Amino acid sequence: MLLHNRNTRGQRQTITVCSQPTEEEDGSGSLSEDSAMFGLFRKNKPLKIRSRNDHRKYGVAAKDLKELLKKGCRLLQLPLSGAHVCVYVDGTKVTDDFFPTLPDNTELVLLSRDQTWSGVACDISHLLNTDQHADGLIRAAKELLSDEESPKRRKILSDLLQNLEDRSELEDREEDEDWFKGVDARFKTKSAYMKFNCESRIRGYMKEMDDAMKTINKAKVKAEFQKASNCLVEMLKAANYNGCYFNRTEKEPHRLCTREGWFTCQGSFDQEVCPSLHSINPYSSREGRIIFSTWNLDHRIEKKRSIIPALLEALQNHKSTDVNLNYFYCLLFTRENLKLVHIVCHKKGAHNLLCDTKRIFKQASCTDKGKQKARGKRRRLM
Repeated sequence: MLLHNRNTRGQRQTITVCSQPTEEEDGSGSLSEDSAMFGLFRKNKPLKIRSRNDHRKYGVAAKDLKELLKKGCRLLQLPLSGAHVCVYVDGTKVTDDFFPTLPDNTELVLLSRDQTWSGVACDISHLLNTDQHADGLIRAAKELLSDEESPKRRKILSDLLQNLEDRSELEDREEDEDWFKGVDARFKTKSAYMKFNCESRIRGYMKEMDDAMKTINKAKVKAEFQKASNCLVEMLKAANYNGCYFNRTEKEPHRLCTREGWFTCQGSFDQEVCPSLHSINPYSSREGRIIFSTWNLDHRIEKKRSIIPALLEALQNHKSTDVNLNYFYCLLFTRENLKLVHIVCHKKGAHNLLCDTKRIFKQASCTDKGKQKARGKRRRLM
């Protein structure tokens, strides 16, 4: 084929172009695969490219890997020598043969000679370990999320964004007004509200004591149960209803969270640790605070099935002063029997754990020793 053109000086030029065989020329009756894919007028493939250390993506059109590398290096200002490209999702290295099979708009990562890429996990690891300012990370994660189509990866990025947009270091209402939406105006700090939240949960356990008392028919037993209940309330008041468990400003032995406000699931009643390693920081955002309300302070030995029935049984033939109310207080209201668990780890079926019968009553041995000591003194006086 002869093409005529004029150069910049107006002189006529003749260009000879060797085209691929047509259907009639190769005699096959159909276009060959090589002709369609590697013809002279090959269609440019639209792709998305980014560098390893920058999450901004750029659109690049290239007909082959060589052109992609050339354009990408110029765009991202990387040296062409040793440059290579990997698929963002799984880290597959793009070769000359692999390039034609890439779907349009595939996301690629352009790497210099010594850089490697192992897929999405590499990107998340880079995000978590970089020293880049948090605002930059948030921007990058949002950009990734805006173009993401996979529901699974959207979930990962959303969770990552929630942690990146952490405002847990802020404590006062004036500093983080969004956190306090829906919270009574009397609470001026996050810690004060979280303390109240814990107090309310633990104070609520006394309601079940009140409900149990309504089922007692014998007046004498009911009176002793009332005395025991009153004693437990006084013990709770003295401990400020153990609101310290959710208060991050408390000292470490008393709080259930880190100084920053992170809580870790302690696993179900029959496990030593949470196998899923659930964690949450309700101090970080309003969403975190609301989600934390679904976490439970779960009784290992159950209050309705075991603790309250054991107390009722003990008071059938004994006075409240004979019962070890310190033991029942620990079972009902303290970390001796309470575990903080993610809602998924909260098993609502019967725990089949019973109170320790040796601890239900005050130690008789101490009373016996006291009586023997008194008798010994009387004999010496005589």
